[in-house]
Amino acid sequence: MGAATRATLARTEEHHVLSMSKYTPEYVAGCRRLVDQQLASYDALATAAGKADAGGDALDAAVADFEPRFGASMLLALDQLFVHRARAAEGKDGNPLNEVRVLCRSIMENDGVMVADNGIKLDPARSVLGLAVGDRIEPSAADVARMADAFLAEIERRFV
Repeated sequence: MGAATRATLARTEEHHVLSMSKYTPEYVAGCRRLVDQQLASYDALATAAGKADAGGDALDAAVADFEPRFGASMLLALDQLFVHRARAAEGKDGNPLNEVRVLCRSIMENDGVMVADNGIKLDPARSVLGLAVGDRIEPSAADVARMADAFLAEIERRFV
């Protein structure tokens, strides 16, 4: 994380901000780099594991088991980077910010099973991951990349 990102975080903590209505472009870019670095590390690990286990199943099975747990953790981390975003600015129209909010609540409070949020109009057919109420949340690294791209684009649109 770069100096600008750390400085923005420090200012946020310093003022005990209850909600943010704006983020600097530098902060969002720093968060995007952080997510990209984590996904690149996962891809490198999975690739190396596949080569090391050439033809074996044990390592492939371990990576397959780890990926959705990693994905869920990445969604929680993504949400945490912007946890103080103002709900009024976020809207309730089922956008990617809403989707991440519902996904994270479901991961933390409902054992990774998608729950409804009566205050958000989340339509699986229009959402990034296409999950409906009752579906298990088991995001792949590719799912996280798509979700992060959509989420960060929405942050830029609404908060920068």
